[in-house]
Amino acid sequence: MFKKIISKKDWIIENSYKERSKESRSKSKNLNIEVMSIGETFGKDRPTLVFATNNLHKLEEVRAIIGGQFEIKSLGDIGCNADIPETSDTLQGNALQKAEYVKTNYGFDCFADDTGLLCDALNGAPGVHTARYADVDGSSHDSEANMAKLLENLSGKDNRSARFQTSIALIYKGETHFFDGVVNGTIATEKHGEHGFGYDPVFVPEGYDRTFAELSSEIKNTISHRARAVQQLSMFLKNAK
Repeated sequence: MFKKIISKKDWIIENSYKERSKESRSKSKNLNIEVMSIGETFGKDRPTLVFATNNLHKLEEVRAIIGGQFEIKSLGDIGCNADIPETSDTLQGNALQKAEYVKTNYGFDCFADDTGLLCDALNGAPGVHTARYADVDGSSHDSEANMAKLLENLSGKDNRSARFQTSIALIYKGETHFFDGVVNGTIATEKHGEHGFGYDPVFVPEGYDRTFAELSSEIKNTISHRARAVQQLSMFLKNAK
């Protein structure tokens, strides 16, 4: 028999190839394990909660904070296109009214929120009328018109202190719970920033020199009134599951 004689250079190349092939097979095996793990995670059933809103910005904020512990559905996801009445004179009352509507008509455990902007110089206005501040008959939401009216009403006033409050009503497993988040700040003299929604371009949170609309979603999801209320909701849900 004849032995195959190879040069030192060829021997190095051949063994280097074998090592790379071995490393590649190892990585492929680890990748398969990782994919299986991810598939198992997403395959698990999660309890469903309805957030009584069709506001995609709010929905994204809430889903980001609550994470994957629940499947959060919007009103549209359950086929609800009704303009649910908000006739209470308190934020908590309006939130509960919406949550009860979903529970009664669709049967889902549900949470709803109502947010108010309260300005000291305007005796707490817009308050419960925040979303429809500029609308005469209170039937539509127009953020641009709302901000324009607010800036007009605060024109020439030295006191521009304000606070945002979000109240959440949760109906879960036959019980009702409330969670409130507040952030203090001031109203700017004009709009700034492109992010967020609602009054974000004119509200400067305490401790910052920029409006909510100029802050990243990561920062806003930590310090905003809604974030603080939803964080309380999230902690409650983690312990209640």
